[in-house]
Amino acid sequence: MVDIRELGVGHELVPYTEALALQRSTHASVVAGETGGTVLLLEHPSVYTAGKRTDASERPDDGTPVIDVDRGGKITWHGPGQLVGYPIVRLPEPVDVVQYVRDLESVLIAVLADLGVDARRVAGRSGAWVGEPGAEDKIAAIGIRVADGVAMHGFALNCSNSLDAYARIVACGIRDAGVTTISRVVGREVTPAEALPFVEERLAQLFERWVDVRAAAERLVRDRAAAAVAARAAVASAGVAA
Repeated sequence: MVDIRELGVGHELVPYTEALALQRSTHASVVAGETGGTVLLLEHPSVYTAGKRTDASERPDDGTPVIDVDRGGKITWHGPGQLVGYPIVRLPEPVDVVQYVRDLESVLIAVLADLGVDARRVAGRSGAWVGEPGAEDKIAAIGIRVADGVAMHGFALNCSNSLDAYARIVACGIRDAGVTTISRVVGREVTPAEALPFVEERLAQLFERWVDVRAAAERLVRDRAAAAVAARAAVASAGVAA
């Protein structure tokens, strides 16, 4: 089972470095088999974080601090009004990182539909997007890391946050697209607290599907093993009869 933990959404901001330390310790526990998967859902104080592929030209040019992290992707911003999710979960076998990103996109697109936003994928780009083809704005971002079959980092869903901080960076390294929020799209304030139950529900549905897939795979392995045993027995019986 995956434990979905809400860390004060709507009334508490979790410093990024504290959340990162919690992610790393949880990741180690999941890898070791000491605990099951955990999802952390929270809001951060305003902070820039940069993935491993971030170019110097994409960073703030005024000396604003940036936290370099070990996830994929490039530079982004987190802050109040944005719901951040860190699923620290063992991926289904065989591990398929691209499929995991697609799974997270499906979760986010479903959540956005729950909130009245028609979002979609954009070919060659991760996350969830809104707007006319060729003029899309990103409304949810994804940046992950997978080690020893267990994922960490995750997604950020723009709910009611200001977009001012994005003007100082090249968000996600994408120069030809903008960013937006649920509140801007639907024309009313939609807070992370309002989005939270939809995120929890859609994540739970994803993990339930994973359990079903694992169970089906285990049944297939058992059935094949049983068939092999039966085949060997039949061969042995035929040899005795001959």
